[in-house]
Amino acid sequence: MSSLTFLDMYRNIIALPSISSTDSSWDQSNEQVIRLLADWFSQLGFQVEVTEVPGLNGKFNLLASKGSGEGGLLLAGHTDTVPFDPGRWSKDPFKLTEEGNRLYGLGTIDMKGFFAFIVEALKGLDLSKLHKPIRILATADEETTMAGARAIASAQALQPDYAVIGEPTGLVPVMMHKGHMSEAIRITGKSGHSSDPANGVNALEIMHQVMARLLELQHQLKEKYSNPHFQVPQPTLNLGHIHGGDSPNRICACCELHFDMRPIPGVGPDELMGLLHHALEPIKVQYPNALELFHLHEPIPAYGTDPDAELVKAAEAISGHKAEAVNYCTEAPFIQQLGCQTIVMGPGHIAQAHQPDEYLDLSFVAPTVEVLQQLVKRFCLSK
Repeated sequence: MSSLTFLDMYRNIIALPSISSTDSSWDQSNEQVIRLLADWFSQLGFQVEVTEVPGLNGKFNLLASKGSGEGGLLLAGHTDTVPFDPGRWSKDPFKLTEEGNRLYGLGTIDMKGFFAFIVEALKGLDLSKLHKPIRILATADEETTMAGARAIASAQALQPDYAVIGEPTGLVPVMMHKGHMSEAIRITGKSGHSSDPANGVNALEIMHQVMARLLELQHQLKEKYSNPHFQVPQPTLNLGHIHGGDSPNRICACCELHFDMRPIPGVGPDELMGLLHHALEPIKVQYPNALELFHLHEPIPAYGTDPDAELVKAAEAISGHKAEAVNYCTEAPFIQQLGCQTIVMGPGHIAQAHQPDEYLDLSFVAPTVEVLQQLVKRFCLSK
């Protein structure tokens, strides 16, 4: 392992495609990345367990453990990336390119590269003196279903005291973030000739009423809820996509709207779904069996750790940054279900994530390695 440099590791992991997507033409297995990580951590003396994610063929989680007993520190991340637009990338997404003090490649910050940071940090520590175990978790499908993290939470097979998820936060500890709900409403009407509206039921006209109700609810959320930790303090509701009808001279028989909602701590998906159903009830009564509301994916709850928790305070002291809340979401709510204090903190900036020519600024390398080493010393090596 000592023969592999940090850049070697980065180069090797970026070279292995591991895209997850709801579009089957893009979706790929992450097995090659998992096998590479298994080799890295085995060489460091970790016990490695690779498990296939239930219900997902070719998608795997990895858990690497060193040290005995319960508790300790979990360093976690996901092995998949988003798809990419070949026309907008000026570099090969799967070939690490060093240019202008940056490392370019798909997954450099979001977030396969984080595992190279973990190995580089651990190589500089005497792991024979562990007082508490150190564990590394690598998951599948964070960018789509979060099935890998959901499986870990469901199994409840590990119980760390502390967990750090290495998403790109600029090395600022994140102790709270919103959740994510992707919802759809389908209106089924009745087609007919447009010359006589009475011969049909226009789904577009019903959807117009639906959208008015949703915009009312959007306003109610702003008036009713507020969490001062967030720059946008309320749960949000965004109308994102609509399609329906096929011709101007036909009564529209079907219309579908896709929208998202962002839960906040204390206002979960169940409560927001209840508000949605209540808002839409008059339309359901007026047009029986015309309206269907369903999930585009399983809701992701919001996440929050006590700002005064030991891990938050330690991360603030080690990183030199005060913990904050963010509007995007991660695997944190599922990792937190293991019963551990959980933060999100890693190299790179979220502004570079999901972008063409994704890159890591090399100025993050030394500080990130130092932060990880200090966390391991604090929670696994110190008595």
